[in-house]
Amino acid sequence: MDTIGPNDPARDKEPRTERGRRTLRKLLDAAAAEFGEKGFHDASISGITRRAGTALGSFYTYFDSKDEIFRALVKDMSGMVRTHSAREVQPGMSPFEIEAAALTGFLRFARGHKEIYRIVDEAEFVDPASYREHYETTARRIVERLQRGAASGDFRDDLGEPQAWAIMGMNVFLGLRYAIMAEDLSVEEIAKVANDLLRKGIARD
Repeated sequence: MDTIGPNDPARDKEPRTERGRRTLRKLLDAAAAEFGEKGFHDASISGITRRAGTALGSFYTYFDSKDEIFRALVKDMSGMVRTHSAREVQPGMSPFEIEAAALTGFLRFARGHKEIYRIVDEAEFVDPASYREHYETTARRIVERLQRGAASGDFRDDLGEPQAWAIMGMNVFLGLRYAIMAEDLSVEEIAKVANDLLRKGIARD
């Protein structure tokens, strides 16, 4: 009888039950802790399964290797950043308020998941495609917000990708300083500082 091994591309890795989704979540959360604490090269699959409290076989139900779960983790964390930022945005907010809310959401997430910086930084060398996708998708979301702000008359109409990357760079380094290195100012204070810079730098004359 033919069997599907852990490296068989025909194997369906998507969880089909709530229990399976919980197991996958445990593995990803455990991988974040393992990679965040030890780095990619010193982290191990057995370390991930120990942290998750799952059997080794459960790991291979969803992932073929340490590299594969790392790639999945970068994508998962990128998605969580997007979700947490979007969660802070409320209906009726102005474009400037949306920028402050998005940064607030990112800072809150980074403070609760400090390992994200190490994991994303390591992705540059472990999986450059995931590293690039993380930043490019983030930049595209900012470009879309800038375009909506220009359409409403709040932002200049000559803003695009370079400005989006500049805003993203500011947000990333504010997170590094005020979420990772220290938390000596509130996320609201940091968002206000950034927003003041944006109001003076990208507001329509």
